[in-house]
Amino acid sequence: MKATILIHCPDQAGIISAVTGFIHAQGGNITYLDQHVDKEVGVFFMRLECEFEGQSLPWDFEKSFSEQLAGPYNMEWNLNLDHLRPRMALFVSRYDHCLYDLLSRFSSGEKVVEIPFILSNHLDLEYIAKQFDIPFYHIPVTRDTKAKAEDRQLELLKEYKIDFIVLARYMQIVTSKIISEFPYRIINIHHSFLPAFAGAKPYHAAFERGVKIIGATSHYVTEELDAGPIIEQDVTPVSHAHTVKDFIAKGRDLEKIVLARAVHLHIDRKTMVYNNKTVIFS
Repeated sequence: MKATILIHCPDQAGIISAVTGFIHAQGGNITYLDQHVDKEVGVFFMRLECEFEGQSLPWDFEKSFSEQLAGPYNMEWNLNLDHLRPRMALFVSRYDHCLYDLLSRFSSGEKVVEIPFILSNHLDLEYIAKQFDIPFYHIPVTRDTKAKAEDRQLELLKEYKIDFIVLARYMQIVTSKIISEFPYRIINIHHSFLPAFAGAKPYHAAFERGVKIIGATSHYVTEELDAGPIIEQDVTPVSHAHTVKDFIAKGRDLEKIVLARAVHLHIDRKTMVYNNKTVIFS
């Protein structure tokens, strides 16, 4: 049995010793450990992977951890069993590049995750879901139907026991109704021109301004639009020799790569959120 434990708590002496000693006493073997201290706020973060003999953890593991460690050290902690694959829902609209990329990685076995369904406010990408034999749900969204649409989305998310959501270029604002049910478990991707080049044609605006880099940002979704904790970012250079079409192509390539990295980090339990920032473990 393999498990991953994420911990954050007020920084103080002896935390690593206490946790590793506890794992050893429970019959576990630590195979990976990484830690970080945010000195500005005095918070300790740790991620560790451990193995136990047999097919399950010691029966009192979670209770004992809470009593012996979480309580005394004022810890927030999360236990993940590696054999349980997280269940990811994909939300899309009309752009297909991020969807194709994620599904290709999933199909090749690169992503250890389950994809119970794909959801869209348009029918354009239904054929892709059929290619990968994944259920597709079409839920149109208008100003008048948005509340009912989100109710239906929540029904599906609960029915399929979804662990997290990826907005693979889903061109609708997700409201607090869904965000509150999936705190820091909704991943979004967009270009990094914000806030300088907002609107429907950011690449055209950036081209006219003569920018020298194009970027993409993936982050967790919060109620403050496009301002959630950042998971992954990347950039690529451009020059006067590139056209608007080149800008868009480079931007979409970055979006695929950055989103895939962010999803991979989330699946591997390598992200921790604190004060609207992320700690990303190697």
